Amino acid sequence: MKKITIFALILGLAILFVPNESFAQFGKLKGKLNSAKSKVTNTTKKPAASSSSKVSSSSKTTSSNSSAPAKASKGKDYYVCAATGHGKVGSKEQPAKDLASLISKLQPGDVVHIAGGVYKSRQGRGSDKIEVPVQIIGGYSPDFSTRDPWGKYKTIFTGENRYNETSTQYRLIIETDKTYPEYNGTVVVDGIIFDNGDRNFYTDDKQLKINRVANASKGKNNTPESGAIKIMVGKYTNVEVKNCVAVNTAPTGGVFSISVSKKGKAVIDNNLIINNTGEGIYAMTLYHTQNPADQCEYYITNNTILFTWRHDEMASSYSGNGLKMDTEIRKLYVANNVFGFGDEGGVDNIKKCKGLILKDNLFTGNHNYDYREFNTKMRITDIEDDSDILTEESTGNISAKITVPVSEEWAKIYAGRKIVTRAQIDSQVSAENSTANDIRSMLGLPLQGNSVASQTDVWLHRMSLEDAMKAGMKKYQGKYGCQMPQL
Repeated sequence: MKKITIFALILGLAILFVPNESFAQFGKLKGKLNSAKSKVTNTTKKPAASSSSKVSSSSKTTSSNSSAPAKASKGKDYYVCAATGHGKVGSKEQPAKDLASLISKLQPGDVVHIAGGVYKSRQGRGSDKIEVPVQIIGGYSPDFSTRDPWGKYKTIFTGENRYNETSTQYRLIIETDKTYPEYNGTVVVDGIIFDNGDRNFYTDDKQLKINRVANASKGKNNTPESGAIKIMVGKYTNVEVKNCVAVNTAPTGGVFSISVSKKGKAVIDNNLIINNTGEGIYAMTLYHTQNPADQCEYYITNNTILFTWRHDEMASSYSGNGLKMDTEIRKLYVANNVFGFGDEGGVDNIKKCKGLILKDNLFTGNHNYDYREFNTKMRITDIEDDSDILTEESTGNISAKITVPVSEEWAKIYAGRKIVTRAQIDSQVSAENSTANDIRSMLGLPLQGNSVASQTDVWLHRMSLEDAMKAGMKKYQGKYGCQMPQL
């Protein structure tokens, strides 16, 4: 103990005689070390969470050098029932009355289950817009125990038409490309029936012709120049549209207008799109690149697309097609669909998408062409010889007559309508099974020699939902198009 004490005393005396300059140098060194430590701490510190309530951890934007963001987690389940719903709780025990009541509550990954019934949005507005990636699933029983979306529990989205009070936008809009520019999850619309009959402005009570101009004295908006579904999503986000029906919509563009982005995938399967203007399905991309690895993909299968009218009588260079697509799509696989009775054509590849594959589709009754590649119009039986784009994978496509089980009343009006320059089109027809009498035959009507020349004032005359549903309940020839959902 004495030795330790003596050593400590000597050390203390030595420190007393260390020059002040040495202490100063030690202080500078200590300061530099503390400064370096502070820099390291600030560099590795996690950034603060975003203050925006719209952005979740699963949807934060990654750096340009990173891969896709982490897979989105499952959200909350909400429930809607027109018959029993009220308020904004949205639980199975206390469902909301309409989807519109819940939109402000939705977060990424949420799932909205909607029972059978008629839904017009808030105050009959006729349009719902959602800016978060969610799933909308219809066709449930009132207690949500079973689904039958095309049968007993039809979930029908429609609206009203009141001048300056109701919307003319798409019936369902899901736009997340700006609010969630990178989201590794899936937007779903499944089992919803869209019928714009009540939203349209017809010229008279017979509902034979839509009116594109609003009329304040009659208290009517113009017929909405929009379709059933509009979806626009950001990078890495997938889309599924399944088991849906669209009838009596009058857009310039797509009845189903779908836009995916970088490395996104869209599946459009088992839908019925019947008696609409515009393009039945418009497959688009929001990410324009020549790099195939970053381009999106589409899988369009088992859909029935019938009676796609031109936008109006004078429109001759756009609309009236079953399917149209953008150019920069890596793969657009189109199989087992029916493309019938397009005022222009079946598939319009005017933008020359090189990723298009047409396999085992049925084409019938298209007025001007079955397939167009830029300005080359073809019969479907000629595409393997005449197409410059389609590869050997595009096989098994046929042209055939089918019987469409619509009512005789609707069929007579359709077959008797007057189409501007129709006679010229028929004289230079580039599609099979497209003459006036072929159309009458496939609709189960007696053949006539001059039905095309009828002076009936008709454009997109209303089709009953009953007629529409009958046309999509079974596959044609047991293979082509949609059918009653197999749930």
